[in-house]
Amino acid sequence: MVYWSYYPKIDLHGEYAITAYTVVHNFISDHIKLKDPIVVIIHGKGTGKLKEEVHNILSKDKRVLEYQLDPENLGQTLIRLKID
Repeated sequence: MVYWSYYPKIDLHGEYAITAYTVVHNFISDHIKLKDPIVVIIHGKGTGKLKEEVHNILSKDKRVLEYQLDPENLGQTLIRLKID
């Protein structure tokens, strides 16, 4: 069992898809500076609109090496960052 609770996370519940870019971008920037290679974004399940927007943002961000839905919790995405 992998314990994702040890990794830095941000909870986007209550955010709108349109504001997600700024929040996600700043979160990634902060954790690259802190040299955290793995982070978690909690987007919830809901309608899936927020998850789609988060994945769209991640797919275009060159600082993101890979990302995937947490197989044990489909309401969050696990992200591996490029740390220089």
